[in-house]
Amino acid sequence: MTLPDPIEPAPADEIQTETEQIPLKKRRRIGVYLIGILILLIGAGLGGLFGYQAGVNLRLQAQQDQKVMVATNQYQLGMMDMQAGRFETAKKRFESVIRTDPNFPGAADQLARAMMEMSLALTPTPEPTPTLAPTPDLRGEEEIFTHIQQSMANQDWEGAIASIEALRDLNLTYRAVDLDGMYYISLRFLGVQNILNQGELEVGIYHLTLAERFAPLDVDAKNYRVWARQYIAAASFWKIDWPKVIAYFAEIYPSLPNLRDSSGMTATERYRQALIGYGDKLVMESLYCDAQIQYEAALQFSNPEDLKTKAAYAAEMCAGGPPPVENNAPPVPTITPTPGTLTPGAPTASETPTLVESPTP
Repeated sequence: MTLPDPIEPAPADEIQTETEQIPLKKRRRIGVYLIGILILLIGAGLGGLFGYQAGVNLRLQAQQDQKVMVATNQYQLGMMDMQAGRFETAKKRFESVIRTDPNFPGAADQLARAMMEMSLALTPTPEPTPTLAPTPDLRGEEEIFTHIQQSMANQDWEGAIASIEALRDLNLTYRAVDLDGMYYISLRFLGVQNILNQGELEVGIYHLTLAERFAPLDVDAKNYRVWARQYIAAASFWKIDWPKVIAYFAEIYPSLPNLRDSSGMTATERYRQALIGYGDKLVMESLYCDAQIQYEAALQFSNPEDLKTKAAYAAEMCAGGPPPVENNAPPVPTITPTPGTLTPGAPTASETPTLVESPTP
């Protein structure tokens, strides 16, 4: 009988390889699971973050809507009080509107109007006299005070200020508190009138600064003073630093296009001419592409023939220069830098309130 061949044992390296394959597959499977769990956690975290941000935005929007609703309600009630002659109540309502929303349209004007109506409605209150001293003769003071009220009702602010100063020279103690309020209102409206209607920017700034000594200025009056100062600052760089002039008037003309100074040139016209002047300077420096940008910006306001010629010349030179001149062809005309002209527009006769305060020059 023959014995079976003995089974030879497998090599040690093969056994080790087979035993290592099982943990390796498990490790790969576990890694896939961990990556999936990590992705889910990241997704859940991002979803929670976006949801929180959206909730914050909704809450802020709801708060803003609530403020607008409250301010609108108070403004409408204030207008009703004005119509009913309850000027003190209307004043408090408009002050509440401005505290809630400083840029609420028309609130500052209505507050000033309520203060003016309160001043006009004031009547002298006789004080009790403990003795039989003779009553002082105040007929002159009362007559001047009545004239002040009439001047303010007619919006004759210069006349009202002149009468107030005359009354103070006559009797400094006569209705001093009432006169302070009337002086503030007259100075405020005269300063705005100087800036918007008369082109007297420095005078307007002076009157608004005087008014500010009696009470804080409203947002509109502050903005008009800022724009007037910017106009004066920009004009001081005229023909000296065109980029500064352009930067200043680029902020002014969108809000007050007809703001002007004693020269009669509006902010819009100043901006247009500054663009042309800067373009001419760039042409002299052979920076034709930059000059083309300035000319084309100026053409957005008006397109006279000389300006179109300048823009075409700058564009041609920017593209590589004019074609060669033939022997019998006339020479290419040179561009002489001359500022354009435009009839200045008349300034607006009424104030135009704004919601945000412009940067100080």
